[in-house]
Amino acid sequence: MSCPEIGLQVFVLDTPDPRGLAAFYAALLGWELDSDATDDDWVQLRAPAGGGLAFQRAPGHVPPSWPAETVPLRAHLDLQVTDLEAAERWALQHGAVRVIGPNPSPTFRTYRDPGGHVFCLVVTG
Repeated sequence: MSCPEIGLQVFVLDTPDPRGLAAFYAALLGWELDSDATDDDWVQLRAPAGGGLAFQRAPGHVPPSWPAETVPLRAHLDLQVTDLEAAERWALQHGAVRVIGPNPSPTFRTYRDPGGHVFCLVVTG
């Protein structure tokens, strides 16, 4: 059996504040709101190359406590950048918080978005 055509439509983040978290990622990534896929409980951003991120209302959402293991990290975003210093300044300016993890690296840094989700800026090229 060959693999059927399967593609990623969106990556969904649970949050008590879909609009607020969508605004953070729209500013961070420069992506547009998908007005056809937005209501009080679901906000979606469109990536220029297709797909995107969506934010789903989850009133009881508890963000991961990483690097502590109280609330385990189940998923995170790796965002590719060419200039780590400039990308970090941009992320912090829009509300990200730097997280110092157990494995520091010169090619990536870890942050929390305003909803507490973990994401990394990763140098490519």
